[in-house]
Parts: sequence; structure tokens; C-alpha cells
Amino acid sequence: MHFLCNHLLITIHLEKTNKKQTPNLKNLAYAIWPSAYREILSAEQLNYMLDNFYSIESLESQMDKGQVFELLFEDSNVVGFVAYELNCNETGLLKIHKIYLLPETQGKGFGKFMIDEVIKIAKENQQKGIFLNVNKYNKAQFFYNKLGFNISKEEVIDIGNNYIMDDYQMELLF
Repeated sequence: MHFLCNHLLITIHLEKTNKKQTPNLKNLAYAIWPSAYREILSAEQLNYMLDNFYSIESLESQMDKGQVFELLFEDSNVVGFVAYELNCNETGLLKIHKIYLLPETQGKGFGKFMIDEVIKIAKENQQKGIFLNVNKYNKAQFFYNKLGFNISKEEVIDIGNNYIMDDYQMELLF
């Protein structure tokens, strides 16, 4: 897809990853999470979650369990990623496990582009809709709401080390 940004034509696209690209995913997460979560999580919890969810071993395990990771390219630069799972928990719904952009790329329409692409994938795979979790205090919930997602339930998830994720589950049904 082409975007006109500051009078420059840029091209963005998603590209499926494989295990060889897990270092890219890890590096992106470590670049994005501090700005995304600094007002929500303590530095200790942020580091704990990064170490647990974005180690090479953890990313490979997530892939083995059915998560599909796609890198977002702006021209030839990697600027974000999305991870999703078809028919999550046999619900007939696609789950977006992760969707992140480098801070300097936010506000350019790239997040909506990734959501739109995932919607296409869900529909091509006869999914009934999409759902995701978002921290209750994360401003991203307003972005998802604007795209038609609605809060379907609240979840408190114990992630170990006396930390929890206090989330809304949001869904978009077709």
C-alpha cells in the first residue's frame, strides 16, 4: 500500500516471519515497549514481561503454538509487527496477540493498515471476527474502539513474579 506522508510517497507492507527473524521481533519489542508502557507498568514489570515474552526461545515457542508473526515494512525499514492466531481456543475467532509500531511511526495510518490486513486474513479463513487484549490503562483501546472493536470482557491474568495483566478483551465481529 502507498501512503503520501509529508509530500513523500512511501510504501508499506506486511511480511510473514520465520524463526530466523526472531531477533528482529525481539529488538522491535525492546525498542517499542518502554515508550508504550512506561506510564502503565513499573520498569521491573516491563523488563520481566519483555524477558519472558520476547526472548528468542519464547518467540519460537509462540510460533510453534500457532502464532503467525508479520513484520511491517515502511519502504525497506522494519517499523512494527503483528502476531495473530487463527481459531484461537477453537472459538472461530482470530486473536491478535501483539500489534506494535515504533513510536515515530504512530499516527501515520500504519496501525489501521495492519488491522485491515488482519481482518482480510480472518475473513479469508472464515473467522467470525477478531479479538485482542489491551491493558485497561492503555490509550490504544480508544484506537481499537474507533475501528469498531467493543469491550467484551475484563480479564486479570497472572503472569508470575507477583505481576498481573489488567486487561480488556475487545472484539470485532463480522
